[in-house]
Amino acid sequence: MIADGPLRDADERLGPWITGSRLPDGAAELLADLGSVAVAAPLLAAAIAYAAWRGHRAGTYRWWLAPVTAAVAMAVVPVLVIPLKELIGRTGPPGMDGTGYYPSGHTATAMVAYGGATLLLLPYLRGSYARRELVIACALLNFGVGLGLVRRGYHWPLDVVASWCLFGMVLQVMVVIVARHGRRADEEPQPK
Repeated sequence: MIADGPLRDADERLGPWITGSRLPDGAAELLADLGSVAVAAPLLAAAIAYAAWRGHRAGTYRWWLAPVTAAVAMAVVPVLVIPLKELIGRTGPPGMDGTGYYPSGHTATAMVAYGGATLLLLPYLRGSYARRELVIACALLNFGVGLGLVRRGYHWPLDVVASWCLFGMVLQVMVVIVARHGRRADEEPQPK
């Protein structure tokens, strides 16, 4: 059903509309490249290092939890994406060879790297305006990566949407773990 059928029909209608858009090739290529491991992973690594340093320096209880959770989330990307690509075996847009396009690995990498970095940096920003701007920038960056991938013809639109959905859940798990288990020692429930 994912490789063919109504979802494929939707992709075949929407895909050409995006690939024929006015977004210049160079800009689309740059946006698509922002989803590569070579670009996104170092940014996440820098955010992990910064959050670990700030948390440890401040003596934060379980300072290591958020950075480790972000690193594990990034390690989960190939663990989820590769088997799904193999299982579904979806062909790519016209001009792309072989199968294994669903879900988009570049989109997943961008989602976890930029989303994880955002989650790590939020506690260190002062003011709701700065936090809101960082979240908006992260959302726009992830949208741009997906748009670039489809515009350049590397993926169908639903390849990108599937990664946003799946790795949005991975980021939500990261939020829950950090929120539930990263409390200060004085906030921990006391035994009765």
